[in-house]
Amino acid sequence: MSANANVLNSALGLPPLAKSAERMTDILWLLLVVGVGLGGLFAFKDRMDVYEVSILVGSVSALAAVGWYWRGIRGLSIAVAVLTAIALWRYGVHFGDQLSVGREALAAAQEKDFFLKFLVSSQSAIMWMSALYVGAAFTYFLALFTRTEYIGKIASVLVWSATAFGLAGLFARWRESYLINVDYGHIPVSNLYEVFILFSVVTALIYLFYEGRFKTRALGGFVMLVISAAIGFLLWYTFDRGANVIQPLVPALNSYWMKIHVPANFVGYGSFAIAAMIGVAYLIKLKMGGDGERDLLPKLEIMDDLMYKSIALGFGFFTVATILGAMWAAEAWGGYWSWDPKETWALIVWLNYAAWLHLRLTKGWRGAPMAWWSVIGLFVTSFAFLGVNMFLSGLHSYGTL
Repeated sequence: MSANANVLNSALGLPPLAKSAERMTDILWLLLVVGVGLGGLFAFKDRMDVYEVSILVGSVSALAAVGWYWRGIRGLSIAVAVLTAIALWRYGVHFGDQLSVGREALAAAQEKDFFLKFLVSSQSAIMWMSALYVGAAFTYFLALFTRTEYIGKIASVLVWSATAFGLAGLFARWRESYLINVDYGHIPVSNLYEVFILFSVVTALIYLFYEGRFKTRALGGFVMLVISAAIGFLLWYTFDRGANVIQPLVPALNSYWMKIHVPANFVGYGSFAIAAMIGVAYLIKLKMGGDGERDLLPKLEIMDDLMYKSIALGFGFFTVATILGAMWAAEAWGGYWSWDPKETWALIVWLNYAAWLHLRLTKGWRGAPMAWWSVIGLFVTSFAFLGVNMFLSGLHSYGTL
């Protein structure tokens, strides 16, 4: 029947049914995203300044564009919206339209409400995210060594699910910060606990895009290793230091710049982390003799290309984030650059990857040297991200352990 319909469509100069269905879902996606964005704008326009309206418009436009190009993210967006809506619904049941209720009342509601306690409060969602990412790491490697496609699909589902819980947890934490105290309210990208969650979900999203684009799950375990390391730090930071407790925003961070500077930065960090783990896989395969007939890992040429694309993506976003950071610094501290340790190491990271790309594009460098460089680059980036906070002090010392 569908074949006959396609023949008739062809005779009439119309696209095949599958193409028509895809176009219809594309249009529905745009209408959905724009509709939700407009709904949010009209509902909260009295509480938003011109910068926040601009960020909302930019975010809606970006989500619509990404979803148009990458259909896989549509289901994720809907899942995150549903989980977040459940959290907001349960908080609404307990607190109605109250803007803030205090820490004790919030904790009491989270303790007695089934959905909040076990599923959609920020802490519950983050724990689900953590378990699913670590589980995905084991599942990807099991799929790799057993060469089982079905197990690989399970691993992918685990990563999608973990990412949905991670993003929903961040949105729930955003609402919870206002429920504790209106003056505490802020987008949850302000401290190490929150940005480690952001790093995990951003890295996973970039990986999932590459997984679909290159039609391989063989590198999933390697990427999940670096995410699992972030989860390990996150769990230690939670249970040993109580970092999950929502605190008031540091005055220097109370700026609309934070809402765009930090996410852009972590697209860079996530991309660099993926490049490094692909570099590890590349070196392992090279050590085992390179390309063969029954390879567990993708061909060396594909991994080399993936490394390049990841670093190029990360470099672009990191450059934008650095420029945004300089503009934020000018507004907050009166100067675009002050050679603060964080700024200095950010420059070192930028120069490192600029040199990597320069040699790749102008000299044609490829292979093992670039793979080693990408791995070493991750250590440089890690020190800029975490080591500076641990061992050096400066204007960015609000991110200390």
